[in-house]
Amino acid sequence: MLSTVTVSNCIRDKLNPQRSTLKITSDKVDAVMSQERRNNNKQYEILLLSTINKKNLKQMKNTNLAQRVKELRNRKGISQELLAEDTGLSLRTIQRIENGETALRGDTLTRLASSLSVTPDELIDWTINEDNGFLAALNLSSLGFILFPLLGIIIPLILWISKKDKIKNSNKTGKSLINFQLSWSILVLGTYIFFIGRTFYRIKHAGDISPSLVGNPAIMYGIFGFLYLYNLILIIINTIRINSGEEVNYFPMIRFIK
Repeated sequence: MLSTVTVSNCIRDKLNPQRSTLKITSDKVDAVMSQERRNNNKQYEILLLSTINKKNLKQMKNTNLAQRVKELRNRKGISQELLAEDTGLSLRTIQRIENGETALRGDTLTRLASSLSVTPDELIDWTINEDNGFLAALNLSSLGFILFPLLGIIIPLILWISKKDKIKNSNKTGKSLINFQLSWSILVLGTYIFFIGRTFYRIKHAGDISPSLVGNPAIMYGIFGFLYLYNLILIIINTIRINSGEEVNYFPMIRFIK
């Protein structure tokens, strides 16, 4: 049996048909507004993340550029003071650039690139890749010394110059290799001059030419054989080190290229 309140509500709804419609419309409006608020919040979050990412990207670009400038400056072996003097920029500007506190644009970029012996595009897009295959090939190229000592210097020198600012560890590998080959070639030349000079000295003081004045050739062949074998073994060992991700270690050598 229906209660008096229920009957009353039914009669009221019959008499006011718009009340139910208005309630439904109000609920829909609230739902739409709630959805819009959620959408606005999502858009705000996306905008905020986008702003943060752009800021981080800008900071990352400035940091990468700062590292490139510092790396190129160190490779040229000049101080911040000398770079500032050469570019006509203030020392404080150079310091801010290398600390990633400012971006490079316009005339500043052009001056800095010119002083560091690169183009503006190269300075901005300059990257160092890791390529152990190239380093191994650079190292093995010095095997040309077997044919002629100077080939063990010229071939690696050409390869090194072509990639010295693009391949990681190419500078250390190239410099160490060329310095060693130069030192080794000087030692071989000095040994050759010693044996030739000793032979002429003996002939000059003996007054005649005889096989005994030349000395035992086995000693000379043994010394040269040791020098060539030592060079070959060191090249093979350092090639293995490169393929293992280690740095080369040539010794002894005179640091002609620093």
